[in-house]
Formats: sequence, structure tokens, C-alpha cells
Amino acid sequence: MAKGPGDPVIGATLNTSGSLVMVAGKVGADTVLSQIVQLVAKAQRSRAPMQRMADVVSYWFVLAVLAIAVLTFFAWGLFGPEPAWVYAVLNSVAVLIIACPCALGLATPMSIMVATGRAAGAGVLFRDAEAIENLRKVDTLIVDKTGTLTEGRPAYRTAVAAAGGDATEVLRLAASLDQGSEHPLAAAIVKEALGRGLALSKAESFESASGIGVRGRVEDKALALGNRALMTEDGVDVGGLRHEAEALRAEGASVMFLAVDGRAAGLVAVADPVKASTPAALSELRDAGLRLIMATGDGETTARSVAKALGIDEVHGEVRPQDKADLVAALQAQGRRVAMAGDGINDAPALARADVGIAMGTGTDVAMSTGQVTLVKGDLRGIARARRISQATVANMKQNLGFALLYNALGVPIAAGLLYPAFGLLLSPMIAALAMSLSSASVVANALRLRSAGGTS
Repeated sequence: MAKGPGDPVIGATLNTSGSLVMVAGKVGADTVLSQIVQLVAKAQRSRAPMQRMADVVSYWFVLAVLAIAVLTFFAWGLFGPEPAWVYAVLNSVAVLIIACPCALGLATPMSIMVATGRAAGAGVLFRDAEAIENLRKVDTLIVDKTGTLTEGRPAYRTAVAAAGGDATEVLRLAASLDQGSEHPLAAAIVKEALGRGLALSKAESFESASGIGVRGRVEDKALALGNRALMTEDGVDVGGLRHEAEALRAEGASVMFLAVDGRAAGLVAVADPVKASTPAALSELRDAGLRLIMATGDGETTARSVAKALGIDEVHGEVRPQDKADLVAALQAQGRRVAMAGDGINDAPALARADVGIAMGTGTDVAMSTGQVTLVKGDLRGIARARRISQATVANMKQNLGFALLYNALGVPIAAGLLYPAFGLLLSPMIAALAMSLSSASVVANALRLRSAGGTS
């Protein structure tokens, strides 16, 4: 992804031509690279739900092996050929050695460790092993629009004043109020106003109504800037601006109404281009059988315009943060396994409520701390890669557990001397130790196959 003046860069960004001056905004443990390392290490130390099952199996398996070893000892000592008690000691020790549950203990942690490293290399960070195991079960994906489907770097489109008003004054007041907002749409408005050389005033009593707009006082005027839900909440009639707003939304622009002292003063439109990778990513997810739903705080017309261009049939516009969380809960009540992908503070409740929350690495810290999966580059194609890694990891863990159990099911009877009466075959403790080591090595080798899981990064 190309970078320009003022854009943030992270470690490993390549400067292919010319020279540049960088300002270190974060150092040491606060750097992106350090946080990625910490997140990967934490995920590798976490325990998958399947590990708990393996622990239960190991517990009962160890008790069973001890019982078999004791039984082997007395059976050979009392009924075996001379020297009977020597055979008893050798065979019972062989049972204990070959049944050492090392392979069972390594079966899931090795898969998780390799998978998290592979995912990190593909630009996907899993917070824990449970996220890896759960992602493969997801059948429904809810996506936010701004910053998720789109670039998140919107550009100013136009300002429209109500009858008898001045469009430039609408822009100036909106930008003055938006100086206290972190939303990408606000940044585009402020940037345009400053670019025109407009004198912005300080906003007082600033309040962010997350997901619907902002309020505050500028030059002793009560201002409200946001979508139709905010205007409805404040009792502002925007009927005179509705036609202009719908026309702009039909072109895919996001529209924010400006109210001054409880009366509609105008609107500001901002356009946010769709990410170049989004169409291919959605096509890949659709082919994988996922049900795609868009949920955004933007107006219905804007949301449907963008959704139509991307082939998304289910759209929810003008939704608040709690509405997104309620949508997740409603789908879960229908028996769906839901993932939520978003990048903003207003997405955090839904990210926390979803079976798997997927945060854009280009978004807010709140979203990334809430999500179980982070896409470092903010590329939705990472979801498809992460899902393939999840499927391959769980399959790998099952293979490892199956191999470990099969190995012990075959090895313990042989070590106990079950084949001696028919074939005269006994297993010495040294051979048992070698076989036990080879079983662990086989589990590790199988887990390492995950280094190629998920496709290219």
C-alpha cells in the first residue's frame, strides 16, 4: 500500500525511491511490531477448547496405564516364565515408557503455535486459541462500511445550505464542531475547511453520540452534526434538505445534517471510496458459503448504494452501536455462528457480542482490543485466509490426537506382552523409549505442515 506525506508507517515499510523524514510516535513496547509479537506470543500460550478435552483424556489415560502396568507386573511375576519377576519389571516399565502421554500433550499446543505464527505472517493476529478454533464454524459475517469495506479515508464532497443560508458557513461550523471528533468523516470535513483557509472556532461542551453524530457549542450556538437518527432524537426537521441528501446518498456519499439552535442549517456530504481489495474479498467469502450482511450508521440510501455495487443483499443502515450488537444477538438466536468485522468505537459492542470479533488493524485501539482477530492491513481478504488457517488447524489437531491415541492403543498391549504367547515377542524398555520419542516427533512434524496453510499472504 502506497504511503504519502502525513501517513503513518510501521516497521518493515519499504522506501523504494527518494528520501523521507519520519517522526517516531511510538517506541519500544508501544510499537506496532512489539504489540504484534506480544499478541502472537499470548495466542501461542493460550489453550484451545480441544486442549481441555485432550487434558481429560490424558487424565483417564494415565490412570488406565498405571492400572495396566500394575496388572502387567503381577501377571508376569505370578504366571510368567522364569525369571518371572525380571520379566515383570521389564514389561511393566516398558508399558509406562511407551504410554508416556507426550504425544497427547503436544497434539494441540504444537498446532496452535505453528498456526498463530503462520497467521501472523499472513497479516492475521489471533488473540487466543479459542478464536482459531471458533472461526471455522462461522457461517454469517456482518461488516461495517466506513474503514472496513471502504478506505476509511473519506474525502469532502460538498456542503448544502438550507434556504437562505450560506454553504461555506455550513462547512465552517461543521468543521469547528468536528475538531473534537476522531471519526474519519470528521477529519475530511476539517481538512477541507482548513484547506480553504476558513477560520474555525473552538467547540465547547463537545459530546459524541457514538454512531449517529456529535453535539456541542460553537460561538455560543448549539450545534448538532450527524445522520437522520441524531436529527430525529433532537427534534430537528430536515424535510427541506431531504431531496439533496437522497441524491447525494444515491451516489454513495455519506450525508451529515447540521442543526443550529434546533433548526436545520444545511448538510455536508463526504465520499469514502471502496477498498480495491474489497470486491475480491467479498466474492471469496461468498464462495466459502458465508452469509454477508452490511450494518452501518450511514443512511439507508448510501448503504444500499455501496452494498449494491459490492453485491451485498442484506443491508442495515442508520444503525446505532447497540443496534449492531442486537443484530448479532438476533442472528445467534436463529442458530447462526456470527462474526463481526469493524474498525471503529461504534463497532466495539458488536465485536464483543459476536462469536468472533474481527477488527481492522487500521482502525481504533478500542476495536482492536475488543476483537478476537485483527487484520493488520485492514484487508478483508485476511478473513478468508484466517478461516482456512482455522479449518486446517482444527483438522491438524484432530489428526494429532487421533495418531497419539492410536499409537498408544497399539503400543501398550505389545509392551505388556500380549503378543508373547503367540509369537514370543517382547518390547524392551529401550525400544519403547525410542518408539515414544518417534511418536512425539511425528506429532511435531504433522503440526509443521500448517506453515503452508491459508494460502499466500
